[in-house]
Amino acid sequence: MFGASGGAEIWRAKMSAACDFVALHTGQKMPLIGLGTWKSERGQVKEAVKYALSVGYRHIDCAAAYSNEAEIGEAFQECLGPNKVIKREDLFVTSKLWNTKHHPDDVEPALRKTLGDLKLAYLDLYLMHWPHAFERGDNLFPKNPDNTMRYDYTDYKDTWKAMEKLVEKGLVKAIGLSNFNSRQINDVLSVATVKPAVLQVECHPYLAQNELIAHCQKQGLVVTAYSPLGSPDRMWKHPDEPVLLEEPGIKKLAEKYNKSPAQIILRWQVQRKVVAIPKSVTPARIQQNVQVFDFNLTEEEMSHIGSLNKNWRYIVPMITVDGKLVARDAGHPYYPFNEPY
Repeated sequence: MFGASGGAEIWRAKMSAACDFVALHTGQKMPLIGLGTWKSERGQVKEAVKYALSVGYRHIDCAAAYSNEAEIGEAFQECLGPNKVIKREDLFVTSKLWNTKHHPDDVEPALRKTLGDLKLAYLDLYLMHWPHAFERGDNLFPKNPDNTMRYDYTDYKDTWKAMEKLVEKGLVKAIGLSNFNSRQINDVLSVATVKPAVLQVECHPYLAQNELIAHCQKQGLVVTAYSPLGSPDRMWKHPDEPVLLEEPGIKKLAEKYNKSPAQIILRWQVQRKVVAIPKSVTPARIQQNVQVFDFNLTEEEMSHIGSLNKNWRYIVPMITVDGKLVARDAGHPYYPFNEPY
């Protein structure tokens, strides 16, 4: 199927993907590049995961709210196991607790549903997807008649204490946070007996998150960047928003290193020890996104990319209320994005 050089290239990608990781405070090794699965359609995501595993990915990022975990589980069932090429312990799998499951009584059942769907006995990492909760139940997006969200006001610190029990039970190896701001992270740290290992947030050159990353690294959390390429395929796009992959400085570096703009951006993240989880269902792109360990950017190039920051957040869930587009969760007291970082 692959020519000699193709085989060698895939072998190199596997080798590099295997050695490039960051250590969590638990001692676990988390690969610096993972496959994101948000917005990967059912019917495509299974093949995407199988292909990613075949070209050397050892980190898959999932979430209950993406409604595709059962299909990812089929891929795991086919590719993982004691007599398969990939052993369970070679793979790092993350999933996330959704906003409707923040009540402490709902946390373990939600995780067990995810484990059942993914056909796994444990997760490597389980994140609280957002600090704010929605009304309890099985509807992912409970809404009022006027289209606004039905909130719940469970304190995320209570949710956190319930997540700690999952570690004690051996159901998850590490727990962490997603979309929390620095004050909320400190708030969790103040009550944690099991410290958060990871913070996952939107992060790319236009939203460099320098202060938040420094804050996390000081507190012993690893940062994972979601939408590291600026999420060009999401639903709420501004017609006049900046397009990250068209940024001239990045295109110039891509020419210099004979790489794609996406590879330059991913290299910038992993070189500053930020994990990146680009999403793709296209085989060529999936393979390209993991081939970022065979070159180094100079210090000047690293700081140039870091200086492109515009604090431009692409991912703010929006809804239409009274004919106007508004931030879906901004009315919740725990909404994280009302503070600088």
